[in-house]
Amino acid sequence: MPFAPRGTKFWPQNGNDAMKMTDEKPKGLATKAHALLERGMPAILVSVAEARGSTPRDAGAWMAVTPTDVLGTIGGGQLEWLVTGKAREMLAAGDAGPAEQDVPLGPEINQCCGGKVRLRFETLSPDALARLTRKAGETRNHVQIHGAGHTGRALARALALLPVETRLVDVRPESLKDLPEAVTATCLAMPEQAVCDALPGTAFVVLTHSHDLDFLIAAEALCRGDAAYVGMIGSKTKRAVFTGWLGENGHDAKLAGGLTCPIGLAASGGAKIADKRPEVIAALVAAELMGVFSS
Repeated sequence: MPFAPRGTKFWPQNGNDAMKMTDEKPKGLATKAHALLERGMPAILVSVAEARGSTPRDAGAWMAVTPTDVLGTIGGGQLEWLVTGKAREMLAAGDAGPAEQDVPLGPEINQCCGGKVRLRFETLSPDALARLTRKAGETRNHVQIHGAGHTGRALARALALLPVETRLVDVRPESLKDLPEAVTATCLAMPEQAVCDALPGTAFVVLTHSHDLDFLIAAEALCRGDAAYVGMIGSKTKRAVFTGWLGENGHDAKLAGGLTCPIGLAASGGAKIADKRPEVIAALVAAELMGVFSS
């Protein structure tokens, strides 16, 4: 399908033509794509093979296009509308691909991103799906939340919507029920073990029911030396107490320099937010984490 000339309108003209969009989180998206395979539903996988300059999605983003639905997104807008049409033309023609196409994101397609993407079109198959989900998994960031109280659970729910692998750790099994599918629940009598087992570059958010346990877990994370982020809920006073605790328990007090406490301030520009509801704190910390991972 050639890209239409400048000025062409690509948006659906009525409700029957509108695309059905679903959750784009790769873990959930992969599950939905597997369901298409199991039902024998024909689909074309469209992935961003390469992204140069300013683009709405990075390399590795993908979506699945069926004759009636679109699962996932490669950025929306005119680009996605056009490639959806191309994918459906391939389905109608029985064209299995693979095929690649370079697309400048400029006035030719009524977009102003300014960059360029190379898109890959291929038939949905177990091998193609495994390759795309594996690549997505390799590029995802990891977060460990320690403490499944009100704020920990709110943060887990917030992160479940974002492109991160989230693990919620607590010593209380009853607190780890009814979590989003995208969140991995881990019950450990010694939660610091989860810190030891984490991948390099993991972000740790510590907000348990016990200050002593907070200090133990935060110290373990800081001692690793390879964490992307170590944050602990609390005030400047709690941070000062923790600094003293480090020295009293055989650690270098300078480790506290790598701790974020209070948490969430970076997302508010350093301004103190008076609203302390769990969902508000979770939103601020989620934004703070995404800023860390983006940098």
